[in-house]
Amino acid sequence: MKDLVLAAKTLQTFCEDRGWQFCIIGGVALQVWGENRLTLDVDLTLFAGFGDEENYIDQLIEEFPSRISDAREFALLRRVILLESPGGIGFDISLGAFDFEALMVERSVYVEFLPGLTLKVCTAEDLIVSKAFAARPKDWIDIESILIKQSELDWDYILRQLTPLAELKEAPEILENLSSVRQSCSGEN
Repeated sequence: MKDLVLAAKTLQTFCEDRGWQFCIIGGVALQVWGENRLTLDVDLTLFAGFGDEENYIDQLIEEFPSRISDAREFALLRRVILLESPGGIGFDISLGAFDFEALMVERSVYVEFLPGLTLKVCTAEDLIVSKAFAARPKDWIDIESILIKQSELDWDYILRQLTPLAELKEAPEILENLSSVRQSCSGEN
């Protein structure tokens, strides 16, 4: 875990030095808000907006090795840059542009992971929204772990952010699944 945190700090420092707006999400953020689980990479949302993606992509690819041969083209098409730290830890960098992503970055908080080493992570609510939107089986398990560990969550905020994203994805079942997980974690039937 220490190597992962140090790699995250390297990426964070790179972004901070450029004044970029970002936050760490995924498994690293889950270490704060949910139950610890093995994670092998650093997921980061970089708010790039629309139109200037190439600038961000080119600077990142110049600094960090790519994990795929066509990283630049992949990033322009998918809005995800697949890189790695000098020590071989994967970096999955999402190029954010939606209002939710801007808000997630704005609401992010610095959390101490190691003595004197803080990382800028998304809030528990924003992690729930992100994971529910991704809607993979492991994401629902992660959401459950957040709900078990965090008793005070802003559900109005979560639903206000997730509802339009679920509509955009044409996946209303996301909201139904979240409601079901929430009920099972609270002991309601």
